[in-house]
Amino acid sequence: MTRWYTEKKREHYYKEAKKTGYRARSAFKLKQIQNKFNIIKNGDTVVDLGACPGGWSQVAKELVGEKGKVIGIDLSYIRPLDGVTFLQGDLTKESSIQKITEVMGDSKADVVLSDMSPNISGNYSVDHARSIYLCEQAVKASELLLKKDGFFVCKVFDGEELNNFIKRMSKIFSFTKRFSPEASRKSSSEIYIIARFRRIS
Repeated sequence: MTRWYTEKKREHYYKEAKKTGYRARSAFKLKQIQNKFNIIKNGDTVVDLGACPGGWSQVAKELVGEKGKVIGIDLSYIRPLDGVTFLQGDLTKESSIQKITEVMGDSKADVVLSDMSPNISGNYSVDHARSIYLCEQAVKASELLLKKDGFFVCKVFDGEELNNFIKRMSKIFSFTKRFSPEASRKSSSEIYIIARFRRIS
């Protein structure tokens, strides 16, 4: 029954993405995060880390409207999307962060998103550790890019280091919450961390 439900749900969001023109079913995860936490507002500047293929950037652009700005970056090439600036670069390199800041100009981001996933090895401990590493890189980027009261969202795989990671997050942000969107697969270990109000030392 559980497997049947999982497959049905997976198929549902895949079909919905195709029907509505979203590039990935993950677009519905961001929509559900938005419905719960209202992270993106009209006119906001949003940075989408690990943006390929662009599903989250699509949703973000819809929410920020004409006056808002969406900047996506990924190691992979991303097909152009009206109203969105896509950059190709490695988030772990300072030069890539510099590219983002050049596009942003003097302003800071209202929201920094990360739906990044590691290349899955099949070894759960390895994949979890890689996921934590990517989230930590996203947090570092957010410290440079995000407004003090801005929202930060990242995807992480559940595992032994998750609680320690959230503790570190709590030292950087005064608000942190875990959230599992309905659009996530039932069998998935992914969890989204929603954070806000960056502490400045």
